[in-house]
Amino acid sequence: MKKLKVYLYTSVINFIYANDAPDFRNITITFFNEYINDFQTFISEIVLLEIQKTKEHEKRNQLLNVIKDYPINLLEINNNEEIKMLADMYIKEKIIPEKKYEDVLHIAIASFYEIDILLSWNFKHLANIKKQIAINATNEKQGYLKKINLVSPLEVIYERE
Repeated sequence: MKKLKVYLYTSVINFIYANDAPDFRNITITFFNEYINDFQTFISEIVLLEIQKTKEHEKRNQLLNVIKDYPINLLEINNNEEIKMLADMYIKEKIIPEKKYEDVLHIAIASFYEIDILLSWNFKHLANIKKQIAINATNEKQGYLKKINLVSPLEVIYERE
């Protein structure tokens, strides 16, 4: 059976170490330890750039080790004009504020690569049904017919038959 493709937003990796949010941390750890192999998982260069911004050296290394220790594939953007155009459309359509440009890049990358699920703990801009509907409508207008699901890790664990 073909595995669903999941794009891991940076917050998902970060929450492995979120001691201030133990419920989200535990769900995230469960996803990585028990469910990640059920999916084809991906990140992009944007995730790596965001991790590199982590000020604390030890935590930055921990986050980078997650990427090395689990079966996570890298999607490259290499100045892809289609991805930039899609990202700009989300801003133009006022789906995501311009100051959250990295968030729109995550969505555009996942849409461009026909990812099934964008996994995030960011409920305001990503794991949000209204955003999902608006993004899928914008994608369809731009010729991207594959629907993307914007959900949290809680929504992909316990899904085994």
